[in-house]
Amino acid sequence: MEHNMACQSCGSLRLASISAKCSDCCCFWYRDDEHQGYAPHHVGVGGGDYVEIQWCLECGQIQESWPVPEPEFLDDDS
Repeated sequence: MEHNMACQSCGSLRLASISAKCSDCCCFWYRDDEHQGYAPHHVGVGGGDYVEIQWCLECGQIQESWPVPEPEFLDDDS
């Protein structure tokens, strides 16, 4: 996670970040599906052992590349 950059939405320098180690104790919900285990990759909040989020304290925008693909654990018919 890169620090000391500007918000991708409003340009503010008021960015905060958090990193939390959850190992294999993460629950992730999307639509009607639930994933338990490691944090999913490629959904904008870290992945694996860690949940990592950076957001703007000015406008609230989560800092990530959007859009993200469908989570890999979902069936094609979801």
